[in-house]
Amino acid sequence: MTDAPIPNTPEYTVSELSGALKRTVEDAYGHVRVRGELGRVTRAKSGHLYLDLKDERASLDGVMWKGVASVLNFRPEEGLEVIAEGRLSTFPGRSKYQMIIERLEPAGEGALMALLEARKRQLAGEGLFAEERKRALPFLPRVIGVVTSPTGAVIRDILHRLEDRFPVHVLLWPVLVQGEKAAQQITAAIEGFNALPEGGPVPIPDLLIVARGGGSVEDLWCFNEESVVRAAAASRIPLISAVGHETDTTLIDYASDRRAPTPTGAAEMAVPVRRELAERIAQAQLRLAGALQRGVDRKAADLKSAARALPRPETLIGDARQRVDYAAGRLEGAGRTLVQTRKSRFEAVAAGLRPGALRRDIAEKNRRFAQCADRLTPVYARGLKQHERALESFGARLESLSHRSVMKRGFALITDADGRLLRSVEALSDGQSVTLRLHDGERAARIGEVAPATAGPASGSEGEPPSRPAPEPKSRPAKRRPSPAKTPPEQGSLF
Repeated sequence: MTDAPIPNTPEYTVSELSGALKRTVEDAYGHVRVRGELGRVTRAKSGHLYLDLKDERASLDGVMWKGVASVLNFRPEEGLEVIAEGRLSTFPGRSKYQMIIERLEPAGEGALMALLEARKRQLAGEGLFAEERKRALPFLPRVIGVVTSPTGAVIRDILHRLEDRFPVHVLLWPVLVQGEKAAQQITAAIEGFNALPEGGPVPIPDLLIVARGGGSVEDLWCFNEESVVRAAAASRIPLISAVGHETDTTLIDYASDRRAPTPTGAAEMAVPVRRELAERIAQAQLRLAGALQRGVDRKAADLKSAARALPRPETLIGDARQRVDYAAGRLEGAGRTLVQTRKSRFEAVAAGLRPGALRRDIAEKNRRFAQCADRLTPVYARGLKQHERALESFGARLESLSHRSVMKRGFALITDADGRLLRSVEALSDGQSVTLRLHDGERAARIGEVAPATAGPASGSEGEPPSRPAPEPKSRPAKRRPSPAKTPPEQGSLF
């Protein structure tokens, strides 16, 4: 048996072959520029961005490291056509090739504008841009909140213009105004101003300004993001958008309550000119003072005209003064006469109240009182006697109608074990326990055999013939029977 020939092809390990392929691909495609449509877009917790570039026939995996992804001017979305620059490499752990993207931009402004128009139609259909949602700006806000970059020229322009026109308290919420995280920070700033508590250490702004300087469509793209537009539309505080220059338009402009062409214009919309207000107030004061003076002059002229037709005060009070003097003279004499009259009446009454006359008057009243008492005593006794006799008569009548009187004549009340009154033989049964109530007490009894009731007259005792029927009495002329006396309404049944 001969030995098999030994092949001269070198052997590689899996790692050696994967490394060789990686170096070959990276050397051959160290820098490529690829145009395609974004498919799946995923952002990992580490901050790296994983996406798919595809066209109608192929798909290419792409990865953008955290440092590159954080400075993007727009948010990559599925369906957006982009141009990616980078290098091709392989991932040995999955045996696949991928593109390491170092720069990503939309494939021209047309792609961004198409995406912008689609998003605009969607948000407008939800009513976020409706005019009835917009509110009037406060005439003179005490506190203004500004959402912008703390280091740019925008905040300096706003503060300078506010200082020139009408200095107010300004709260700055610093945010990024460009890049991947800008939209998230702007949304958080608008919602944060609206979430400030009443009476807290930070006052709630009366007006918000969201501002940024000019730039390209990509630079201003964060103000077209859906989260920013929804936050502006939901803001309870009136909001002015001042993004870009006068020709730049973003979606936040449609959702805000007012759009300013520039950040400086936003400051002019926010507050009036203090000097102009002072002049208007001074003019209003002058007009008010003139109107008051004219009113006073008019009333003074009317008063003078009325005073000419009035008589002199001395003439008006002259007659009254004379009547007072005359009445004072009569009052003095009438006072003396009244005192004398009252004195005479007092003396007459005092004479009648002497001790002898008083004792006689008291004795006369005692005598008259004793006479009245003597006449009243027999009258009271006679009345009392009449009431006693009437009460005895009513008692006798009541006793004659009582069932106790009937029971004294030999009748009894029969009740069962529950105390119910038994009125007929049908209510009795053999061996039933009953109670016999007589006029002088009660006895328990038990019912024996119940005999059937008969319609004829009761028979005599046992062994005796029945009594003969009594002869019919001769007919006599019918006498008119007196009508029975009416039973008093309070009298109930005897049983």
